[in-house]
Amino acid sequence: MSTSDRLSGSDRLSGADTDGLLAEQLLRLTRRLHRIQKHHLEPVGITPAQSRLLRTVSHFGEPPRMADLATRLEVVPRAVTSLVDGLEAVGRVRRVPDPNNRRVVRIELTDAGRATLRELRSARRAAAEDILAPLTVDQREVLGGLLSALVDRVPESGC
Repeated sequence: MSTSDRLSGSDRLSGADTDGLLAEQLLRLTRRLHRIQKHHLEPVGITPAQSRLLRTVSHFGEPPRMADLATRLEVVPRAVTSLVDGLEAVGRVRRVPDPNNRRVVRIELTDAGRATLRELRSARRAAAEDILAPLTVDQREVLGGLLSALVDRVPESGC
């Protein structure tokens, strides 16, 4: 049942009010997802942002440049530097020189980083199960389609 279906007559929300309520619910869900994910990542000893950086590094065919990571993560380069510093300090990534350009530094996973990725997969599955537990399989499929429609859309504003 939709938000507007639960309301009747004079209580029915206008389109703008419904959109505002949906936006608020999405923000609340995002905060809840972050808390649950953080809880499941604590035993691994990694933050959600570090987790995302490790996963991103693993998706490149060759060790990426810091600028490539910043672009893919949609953050400023300084944020990537801080994340790499933290992961490098605990041996999960290392900086390596680019073989074609000595001014360029690339980031590669270490064995410890690859092991952490394996741990992250089960932590992420557990976090997803926590958040999706109230939904049926059919509801999860519908939600997946709706989220894809929102995430895959290229906004005109460029945001």
